Formats: sequence, C-alpha cells, structure tokens
Amino acid sequence: MSEKRAKGCLIAAVLWCVILALLAVGYRFFVHPYLQERLRGSTGGSSQYQDQIVLAADSFSGYAILRSEALKQQMRTAKIRYVIQNDKGDVAARLKALQEGKVHLAAFTIDSLLLAGARLNDFPGTIVLVLDETKGGDAIVAAPGVIKSLQDLNRPDARIVLTANSPSEFLARVVVAQFNLPNLPETWSIPLDGPRAVLNHLRTANPNDPRAFVLWEPYVTKALETQGTQVLLDSSRLKGYIVDVLVAQRQFLRDHPERVQTFVEAYCRAAYAYAQPGDAMVRLVQEDARQTGSESLNETQARQVVQGIRWKNTLENYAHFGLAKTGADGGLEHLEDIIAKIADVLVKTRAISAPPLEGRYHTLFYSDLLADLQRRQFHPGKGAVVIPGLGPTGTPDEQIRSEAGVKTLTPEQWTQLQPVGELRVDPIVFSRGGSSISVQSERDLSSLARRLQSFPNFYLRVIGQTRAEGDAEANRSLAQARAEAVARVLRTQGISADRMRTEAVPSDTAGGEGQSVRFVVGQVPY
Repeated sequence: MSEKRAKGCLIAAVLWCVILALLAVGYRFFVHPYLQERLRGSTGGSSQYQDQIVLAADSFSGYAILRSEALKQQMRTAKIRYVIQNDKGDVAARLKALQEGKVHLAAFTIDSLLLAGARLNDFPGTIVLVLDETKGGDAIVAAPGVIKSLQDLNRPDARIVLTANSPSEFLARVVVAQFNLPNLPETWSIPLDGPRAVLNHLRTANPNDPRAFVLWEPYVTKALETQGTQVLLDSSRLKGYIVDVLVAQRQFLRDHPERVQTFVEAYCRAAYAYAQPGDAMVRLVQEDARQTGSESLNETQARQVVQGIRWKNTLENYAHFGLAKTGADGGLEHLEDIIAKIADVLVKTRAISAPPLEGRYHTLFYSDLLADLQRRQFHPGKGAVVIPGLGPTGTPDEQIRSEAGVKTLTPEQWTQLQPVGELRVDPIVFSRGGSSISVQSERDLSSLARRLQSFPNFYLRVIGQTRAEGDAEANRSLAQARAEAVARVLRTQGISADRMRTEAVPSDTAGGEGQSVRFVVGQVPY
C-alpha cells in the first residue's frame, strides 16, 4: 500500500470516528432524552399542576407561614406546583438566583435586600408584600460587667459580638448609626458563626471586657438565664427597622402577574388563619423548626418566638404600600420611608458607600397586586377553610395594630427609667445669647422627630448644658430656655409632651461650646 493511500485511510478512519462520536453525543443528549420523555409520557399520568412557583428563603421562624401546609394546600388547589428552596441564609446567592430566574419569589429583610443588591449592583426583584416585623425577637444584651447601657459602648475598646450577615447585625448597626458613640472604633463588631457561638462567648466573657451581644429568640431567653445578664435594647422598642418582605423576580412578575397574585392572596389567607385566637401559630412555629432542622423549640420557647414577631395582615400591607384611606393607616410608615431610613443606617455604618438606587426607593416595590385586592374588597377570612381544623368560622374584620405608645410618668418615675443612650444629633445652633433656633437646626430637629417615631417606646430627656464661665444662674436659665425651645419644635413635629422632659445641667466642657443641648433616651425597665 502506497504511503499516500495509507494516509487517506487514516484520515477517513479519523473522520468516521469523529462522526460516530458526534452521533453518540447527539443520541446521548438529544435522542435518548426525547425517547425517554416520550416513554414517560406514554406510561405516566397527567400532572395536577399547570404552573410552578419557586421560592427561596432560610429557616427563620418568621417565614413559617411560607412553609405552612395552609399555603401549600391553597397552591395545590390553584394547580400551581410550589417549591421552597432553603439557602441556609446565603442572601447573596438568593438574590443571584432571582437575577438568573432560577427562583421566582424570595424572602428578605429589607436591609439584607439593600445590601445584597448594592453588592450585586442590581435589584432583580421588587417587593410585593410585607411579611413581618421583628418586635422583640432580636435583642442586644450584656453580661454582668462594665456595659450597663448602650452609652457605655462609647469607648475605644468596646465591641459588639454578633452573627455576621443577620438581622441581629442590623440591629447593632441601628445602634451605631443612631446613638452618639464617637469613641466606638470603626472595627466595632466581633462577627461569629451563629447565635450559639455568640451565646457561648457571652457565657465565658470577662466581666471587665466592654462587650455587648446581639441574639435572637430563643437565644435571648437562654442568655438571660445567666445571672445578671440584662437587655440593653430589643427590637420591640424599634419601629420599621427589622422588616421582612416578599420579593418577586421582575421579569416573572411582568410575564406571570396572575401567579404572583394568586400566591399573595394565598399567603394573606394563611396568615389570617394562623393569626386567629388560639395556639395555631405556636404549633406552626414548633413544627416549622422541626421541619427545617433549626433549633428545636418547646412550647414555651415557641410562644416566645411568636411574641417576638409581628406578622403583617392585609390591612397593614395596604397601609405600608400607601393604599389605606387618609387617616386610616394606623400610623404605619410608608414602605418607601422604611426603605429610606434602613438605607441611611447602612450608609452611616459604612456597610454600603452610597444610597442604593440613587435614593429612588419607589422602584423597589410594586403596589398593583395589593391595589387589585383592595379594589375587589378582598378579605382573607372569606372562602374555604384553608386546612381542616384551622381557620375562622366567620369573617371578622382585620385591624391595623398600632404601637402601645408611652404613658405619662411622674417625676419619680422619670428618675427610675433605664438609661439607653444619647442620640446622635448635629449641634443645635441658637441665636447668640438667646434661645432662637437656626433654620438648619430646625431641619435637624425635624429629622430627629422622624427618628424618634421609630423609637416609639423611648422617653427623651432634652438637656440644656450651661457654660462653666459667667453668671451661673443666668447660664442655667438660658440652658433651660434652649431645652424648652427644642422641645417645642419637637412637639410641633408630633412628639408627645409625655415623652419629653427638659432640664438644665452644668456642662463638662469649658467655654462657649458647653452651652449646648443633648438628647438622652431612657426606657421603662424590662
């Protein structure tokens, strides 16, 4: 055989090998799956589902309704296959899955949504429902030692021990952003891997170390079992900061609004059913903890978890989305304002460098679904009972729950308030030797009033500080007049006189800068 002919045979053999390999690949990845699918179709039944929704969340008890049998059954009735993915708290991966269309819905705290979106440089989802708000489920505590109030953290060796990338971390950020702690270092946190590690750190802490610890239930209760441990601040004293929301992938919402609408209705019905008098929510939280493999809860612990979470009802959602009638919003904040103040905390604590979405926070929520429910006079109690043995027999009206507010204190009770800390406020500027407040400082006081609305259970001491030099009585009178002038402005901004007390005290600073006003908050002891 000639060399030329041998080369031709070799090339032909290689070509045939390539062709056979391509045929094998084609059969493996195209023909075989097609034949298998036809076989399954010809030997299987018809699916009960017509559509599908995939939701991503973690094992937080506030998401128990999302995993409830009541919600699942309603989705089955609507012929929608409902798949829940537990991403173990990986919020960045959760948002990325939304971006890639791998999930259609996801649950986030608003702060985690803003933080993840800023880092991804994209907000592929939009808020369609407010799920819940933490109202005591998270707390900052301190073991017996040098930290007796938040203001005691104002020292360069102080630290806050917490679980990284959690709502408890954001509670700490609220404190750092809103309280006057100039000596707290930039590296103020000690991030640990989970609440068990934080609790162990607290139990073994040196009492001379200035440490605060951030936990959530049931770990808060476990921490308080350590003698002398006290709560410095819990989320029941805050309003509109630790808020969970349901987010829909934007393209999915645009293309399949009816599926998202069905889900929102089903969730509202399930939330209504579990919120009825009785222990349905306690049992749900217990079972949910067991199913998710998170911390096992006895009945007492489950009840404490339930008490620390306020699940939002349909009317409260109308209010948050700006759909309630004028004067009928129960004092609930608009979602746009909630997002703005949460973003402000993230910027002030340098979690992000600039306001996300360039401050256009209205682009982060979609109200049309709820507006449609409102137009149809939707009531979550009407319709079929969601699961046997659960749900109302009638359809009582929902109510917008308001904050309990503060009661009027006697002078003696004012002295018994538990100190919280001093609020961070730019120095108030007065006319020289007088109590007239500058225009800019009036704006600052308006901002302070809005912040105080987010701390509805705090009492405020407006403290006028006197100069060390000059006539002592004249200085005291001027300090008192300035404190009273500030209080008057705050009252015009909606801060109740029952929450405020004015006083004048000697300044610890020499010179004219000592003639100032401070804002110190206190609370009724836990």
